[in-house]
Amino acid sequence: MINQHIDVGRSNNTQRGLFWFRHDLRLHDQPAISALCEKVSEVTFVFILDDKNFETTSLGLTPMGKHRRTFLLQTLEDLKRQLKAQGHELLALQGNTAECLVELLSVGKYSHLGVSAHCGYDESAQVNVVRRFFPSLHVVETPSFGLFDENTLPFDIQDMPDVFSPFRRKVEKHCSALPVHVRNENLPKPYQPKIDAAHILGFDITLPEPSLSTFVGGETAGLSHLNTYLFTWQAAATYKETRNALNTWKDSTKLSAWLANGSLSAREVMRQVQRFEKDVEKNDSTYWIYFELLWREFFHWLQLKYGTKWFRFSGIQGKSPSTQHDPETFEQWCAGKTGYPIVDACMRQLAQTGYMSNRGRQLVASCFVHELRQDWRYGAAWFEHQLIDYDVGSNWGNWLYLAGVGNDPRGHRQFNLHKQTETYDPKGSFRNKWL
Repeated sequence: MINQHIDVGRSNNTQRGLFWFRHDLRLHDQPAISALCEKVSEVTFVFILDDKNFETTSLGLTPMGKHRRTFLLQTLEDLKRQLKAQGHELLALQGNTAECLVELLSVGKYSHLGVSAHCGYDESAQVNVVRRFFPSLHVVETPSFGLFDENTLPFDIQDMPDVFSPFRRKVEKHCSALPVHVRNENLPKPYQPKIDAAHILGFDITLPEPSLSTFVGGETAGLSHLNTYLFTWQAAATYKETRNALNTWKDSTKLSAWLANGSLSAREVMRQVQRFEKDVEKNDSTYWIYFELLWREFFHWLQLKYGTKWFRFSGIQGKSPSTQHDPETFEQWCAGKTGYPIVDACMRQLAQTGYMSNRGRQLVASCFVHELRQDWRYGAAWFEHQLIDYDVGSNWGNWLYLAGVGNDPRGHRQFNLHKQTETYDPKGSFRNKWL
C-alpha cells in the first residue's frame, strides 16, 4: 500500500520515461509510446503481471487460468523480440503492481510515465493512484484501446446511451474510426534500472510459428492471422453468414484474443477491412465485422460510465435477479455435465482450448442463468478464468446482458436450447467431437 507522496523527479536535465504496457502489447498503432518518447531522452519499457491474477477471489476462482497465461507469455516473448530489434529490452515483472511501480519509479528516478488509457475500473484506479502519490511525475496517458477516443464520441460518457442500438446510430452518424498511428522507429536511448531480481518474470519460452488453425500469442501472429483471414482466405466476404459456426476456424474472424491483450489494434483491423472492401468486396459481411467491433467499443465505454456496478449482482440496473449460487450446480456447468448436450460440448471445448464461439457463449450463459437459475457473476468469473480472449468490458458486459441486469432492453434473453441445437449442430458433429 502506497501511503506517502514520493518525489521521483530528476535532479538534472535528463528526461527519463517509463512506458508501462498493460492491454496494449504491440508496437503498431501505439500513440501512447510516441506521446511519451516525444518528451524524454531515455526510456524503459515495462510490463507487470499482477499477483492478483493468481489469487482466489470472493467468487472462489483465480482470474487468470492456464490458457490465457500461456497466450500472454507468448505475447510477451514476441514483444520482447520486437523491442530487442530496436535496441530495447522489455522489463517484465510479477508482483503487486503498486509495489513494482514504486520500486521502479524510485530507483529509476523517472520524470515521465507513459501508459495507454483504459476504461476498466481497476485499470483507471491504478493510474489514479500513481497520479496521487507521485505528484512530480508527468503522467502521459493516451487512448489507444478502440476505434474512438472519448473526445471524439458524440456524447459525454455519463450521457451515453445504455442500449447498443442508439449508441451505434449516434456513433455511425457522427464518428469515423481514428487513423492508425504511424509506428515510431526512432526510440529514445534505452535505460535499464536495477530492479530486485525477485520481481523479474521468467518467461523465456519457445514461441511457435503463427498457425493457420490455432491461437499463438503476439503481435506477429495477430497481424499474420488478420492478413490470412482477409486476403488469403477472403473470409470476410461471408463472415455474417458463417460467424455462428460452433467449431470451424475460418467461419469467424478469431481476432478476439489478440484484440483482448492489445497485441492487435482495433483500428488496424478496421483499416485492413476497409482495404479489403476497396480491393476485394464490400457487403453486409464486411460491415458486420465493424458492427461487432462497435459492440466491443460499446461495452468498453459503458464500464467507464458505471464503474463498480459492472460487477454487482444487481448490475447496472440495480435490480437483483431471482437466482442463487449452488456450488454443485456450478461445478457441473463448469465441467460440462449439465445434461444439456450442446451446453456440455461447449463447456468442454472451453476447458480444453480456452476458447468458445460467440454463439456457444450465449447458449451456455443463457442455460446458466435461466435453466440452472445460477448467479451470473460466477459464470462471468469462470469465463474470466478460462477464456484466452478475456476482456473485462466484453466479458462482464455480455454476462450482464444475458442475466437481464445490463443493457438489454428486453430484460431476459433466454435461448431455446433444443432449437439452437437443431440450427447450429443439426448433424451432431460438434457434440460428437467434444462429448
